[in-house]
Amino acid sequence: MSNSLEIERKFLIRFPDKKYLDIKRKLEILQIYLENGSNNSQRRVRKIKENNTVKYFYTEKIFISDEKRQETEYEIKKSEYQKLLCEKRNDCVPIEKQRICFVFRNQLFEMDIYPFSDRLAILELELESTEQEIFFPDYIDVIKEVTGIDEYSNISLANAGVFPKGVY
Repeated sequence: MSNSLEIERKFLIRFPDKKYLDIKRKLEILQIYLENGSNNSQRRVRKIKENNTVKYFYTEKIFISDEKRQETEYEIKKSEYQKLLCEKRNDCVPIEKQRICFVFRNQLFEMDIYPFSDRLAILELELESTEQEIFFPDYIDVIKEVTGIDEYSNISLANAGVFPKGVY
């Protein structure tokens, strides 16, 4: 089980040519939000397929600021995952996305690709501090930072089924 302070920034990007990416991992993710927990924590379960292996995870987050959150995450059994689905939020559709993890200048980037767009993606980077400098590869076209902007959250993107208008 991991219980840590997560510092993360998110960026809307134009989809890069994959041939430039130093891909470390490629994941297929099904993410389902559960009813909020104690302290109004955000809860979710994930089914993650990597290669031909499927794993299940439970995550609980308490938001401290746009960039910081207290996160508890651990792997669960399939049976526990299925049981937790009874607590699914009715106002959130399941999120399906492909995550490509790549490294540039010792930074691990996570690029989330949604089935509704072949031109845009969300790029995430976990940081050591909020002041940490970020180095983007030349082949990444950052449209704008979307850290803390609700309409770019996983919930909003999945429910809308599109990226917000005016970003193309």
